[in-house]
Amino acid sequence: MNRRSTIKYLTVGGVVAVMGGSYHWLKKERDHSKLALDSALQRLNGLELEFVETTGSWEVARTFNHLAQSVEFSMEGFPEMKSALFQNTAGSLAFSVFQANGRMTHGLDEPIPGEIVESSDDDAPKALGRLTQALERFHTYEDQLMPHFAYGDLNTAQYSLAHVMHINNHLEEFRNS
Repeated sequence: MNRRSTIKYLTVGGVVAVMGGSYHWLKKERDHSKLALDSALQRLNGLELEFVETTGSWEVARTFNHLAQSVEFSMEGFPEMKSALFQNTAGSLAFSVFQANGRMTHGLDEPIPGEIVESSDDDAPKALGRLTQALERFHTYEDQLMPHFAYGDLNTAQYSLAHVMHINNHLEEFRNS
């Protein structure tokens, strides 16, 4: 066997091995019991807003309104969608990785496409109330969920996980003063 063939077979073999291992890693069952909506609601209700500061570029109220809109959009429809090609490739792959890790990471100062940015004079308790109401509504929602702007079609369990991971990711920027 010549050198070129050897390199080709090793490369193809390596790619197949990585893809197979990645597939099994992504499909592995994981315990997401701590990523339930009830846990997120308890965490949010336990925040002492008078002591919360953000290390991010958004005010606390802006963050809560962003999170509330994300939950509301899952029931009402997102104002702007990524292409079906994106949703079925990069979007679904990103969600699979987040789901497998039980953790989401994304640009915390990036609005949802088409998101209505609430005014900065909106106070944090009001915005937190909006978020908890949206989560409670989602928790009992029985109608058809709308496709996610980036991930595409998600079932109720997947959307619940996405919402909780999204909340947790943004709360990483919150500190008690």
